[in-house]
Amino acid sequence: MERKLNAELWDKMHYLFRDFNDRMVHVELRYDFEIDIEALKTVLICFFEKAPVLHSSFTDNRIHPYWTVKDYKIDDILTVKDVSEEDLENEIHSFLVQYIPPDADVQMKTAVFNHSGKSVLCVVENHMCMDGGDLKYFMKALCKNYSDFVEQGVSPIELRTGTRSYESVYEDFSSGEKRMAKNLYKNINSKDNHGFPFTPNSIKDKSFIARRKIPASKFNRIHDIGKKHGATINDMLLCAYFYSLYELAGFDSSESVSISCAVDLRRHIKDTSDQGVTNHTAWMQCRVPERGKDIFETLNYVVHSSNQFKEDRFIGLHGLPLLSLGYKILPLAASEEVIKIGYSNPLLAMSNIGILEVDKLALAGNEPYDGFMSGAVKYKPYALLSVTSVRKELTLSMCVRGNDEDKRIVETFFDLIEKNIDLLIK
Repeated sequence: MERKLNAELWDKMHYLFRDFNDRMVHVELRYDFEIDIEALKTVLICFFEKAPVLHSSFTDNRIHPYWTVKDYKIDDILTVKDVSEEDLENEIHSFLVQYIPPDADVQMKTAVFNHSGKSVLCVVENHMCMDGGDLKYFMKALCKNYSDFVEQGVSPIELRTGTRSYESVYEDFSSGEKRMAKNLYKNINSKDNHGFPFTPNSIKDKSFIARRKIPASKFNRIHDIGKKHGATINDMLLCAYFYSLYELAGFDSSESVSISCAVDLRRHIKDTSDQGVTNHTAWMQCRVPERGKDIFETLNYVVHSSNQFKEDRFIGLHGLPLLSLGYKILPLAASEEVIKIGYSNPLLAMSNIGILEVDKLALAGNEPYDGFMSGAVKYKPYALLSVTSVRKELTLSMCVRGNDEDKRIVETFFDLIEKNIDLLIK
């Protein structure tokens, strides 16, 4: 008999996002040694058995969708290639921009590209299965289990299992807080028509990932200058995003603009040890009333807006009960149409995925010397800026379905962000 898994609320919600993005999350880690492929295969098989949603096919029956657990072979989830230095970047990019359909038998693909005695480990997975927060956990667990298996012969089975339900975010609230949180039906994020200045959509558009590095030498300055203004590193980057966008898109300096920022709802969960890999990400909307007379006034606006959300005991939980109600009382097809009426997908967004801790991503003592994570490929006019850091070197990335002119626009945007970060830290 086929084994079926519940389609959880965020699984359904990310399935709804098929109109806005490809739902893939991307990882790249570069190592100065060659990965033991047989050991990696063992860890991957153990992890897929611990997290069956990763080898399941999503069924949209328009009423009550579900996952069906599927059989798979290691070759379905792992590709290994020896490549030349000249072909390396193209091979990595081609792998990372692939799309995994929700009805495929596996929801994660991995690859190892060997070159000149080094290895690049790449991962692409369906956001319906887990978000950036749990993918970071998954990667750290994979690396630790690989190390323990190679160095000590320990069975690589240490991966969290348990509930994937969104309701975990309420478990640590008092009874009174829980009642309040489950009555937050109103979505407090307002619609904003300001968008990224992409070219019009075309049938010839193709997915690409654009990246820009901010050197580690600037990290401490960003932190220290931000601290003087009561701003986090996230606030500083968001300020540069706003200030650059006004110039890039030609917005009137007196206009108010909003950018949605990812919020990890695990902040509401004291102990995640009984949680399966899943999604716990929502959005808060940072708004500036105008560009500001200079970049530091813009920063003040960002800090004020961000702090308003941070002071909310229920940050990220507004509108969640309404989503739950919609999916519970209506068939999927009807609930999607109702949710689309009340839900406004942000045109501008930023996800600060955070630090990629090299010590926790080491494979048998070999730390990655470079790497990044990035969110989904967005369909125009939607835009997402992802941020990660490795040894204090920041990587900005945007995944876009577009053309060569869109690539040029994104590169110009990165130029402006670099310029405005320098303006902030001088």
